Amino acid sequence: MTAETAVGGPVVGMPLRRRVPLGPNGPLGLIVDPMTWRAVPYMLVSVFYGAVCSAFTASALPVALSLVIVWAGLPLLALTMCAWRAAAMLERRLVRLAFGVTIRDPYRPSQGDNLFLRWKDMFVDPATWKDLLYLLLLLPIGVVEFVVSVGLWFLGLGMIVVPTVLLFGGAPVTITDGLLVDSAPEALLCVPVGVGVLLVALYATRGMGWLHALLAVALLGAGEKNLLAARAAQLRASRARAVDAAEAERRRIERDLHDGAQQRLLSVAMDLGRAQAKMDSDPQGARELLAQAHAGAKAAIAELRDLARGIHPAILTDRGLAAALSSLAARAPVRVDLSVEVSHRPPPAVESIAYFVVAESLTNMVKHSEATEVSVRVSRENQRVVVEVHDNGVGAAVPRAGGGLAGLADRAATIDGTLSVDSPLGGPTLIRAELPCQW
Repeated sequence: MTAETAVGGPVVGMPLRRRVPLGPNGPLGLIVDPMTWRAVPYMLVSVFYGAVCSAFTASALPVALSLVIVWAGLPLLALTMCAWRAAAMLERRLVRLAFGVTIRDPYRPSQGDNLFLRWKDMFVDPATWKDLLYLLLLLPIGVVEFVVSVGLWFLGLGMIVVPTVLLFGGAPVTITDGLLVDSAPEALLCVPVGVGVLLVALYATRGMGWLHALLAVALLGAGEKNLLAARAAQLRASRARAVDAAEAERRRIERDLHDGAQQRLLSVAMDLGRAQAKMDSDPQGARELLAQAHAGAKAAIAELRDLARGIHPAILTDRGLAAALSSLAARAPVRVDLSVEVSHRPPPAVESIAYFVVAESLTNMVKHSEATEVSVRVSRENQRVVVEVHDNGVGAAVPRAGGGLAGLADRAATIDGTLSVDSPLGGPTLIRAELPCQW
């Protein structure tokens, strides 16, 4: 059982792109970032996907609209709309894989109980037509991304291999019209130029990916009004669950006090009364009863201390989050690498939620994940406290209604925070909570 703590020191488990020179936005950061290499193949194939979508809509939609006047086009129009909705749903998944942007399906739930009413709800849903607009724009955008990506990457790689061609007796190389490389010095100069072009290709790829993701969010995602409505509904639900959890916790504390410490104190009082009655007639028996009462009082104090620690640990209030987590890590039965980089104490509610996120995560990992090592990172990012708990266990952790992880998510949601669980089967598991310091 060990705990290694670093306050303000190197961060354990920090992604590689954040640890390289010049940071995540520098050249090395972009090179080691998997998102860069996910975006490249997407930009090479999206033009073909856009061509298929544009060809389908350009051919099927006019035919369906022209036949609507004789009612024969209604089924064809409905099928066409379902097809482009399906294409848009697939595009949302591709955008998530390529750019790491999650876009939920924004469609209104249908209230119809037959096919015609469901199609009517789909027809009047603005998200349906925003999907169509995005799919029509996908081809010209894909052409631009394809030309820029292929041009920059091939130009950079081509200039780097120019010296190799000439050194092995190859013919002079024409880079562009009027630019002929036919000597070794000129070829060697092409190498740094090629490296520069590749750097431009890196930033162009990420920049086009960022713009493409913005467009996808604007057209394939829910509108601001729908997002606010969904957010309000989510907060109402999470606060309702938090109230229920608080009530259940109150009943648990009441039950623990009644069945635990209260019974022990009652036993202590009875032992003291019996000892008082035997003080003159049986001094030895009275001393034994006093010793028994003393042991019962200490057991009651220990139970009350454990109960108070479960409600809110005193060390968290007195010494802050770093000391409280250090104490928690020291009691863990597995090796815990702890890093706390919070220069100023966050609000008490944030400290409390962060503490219980780590405590519940460690408990679950010990019970279910068979982990042997755990790393805990707590940092301050702008106006948010970020808590990350990573283990090397078997994974497959899923938040379930009424479970500990779901309860942590509800706790975080009460202050507009979020909690995510990434736990594939076979591990590892990463639990990440983002807690705003202002809400």
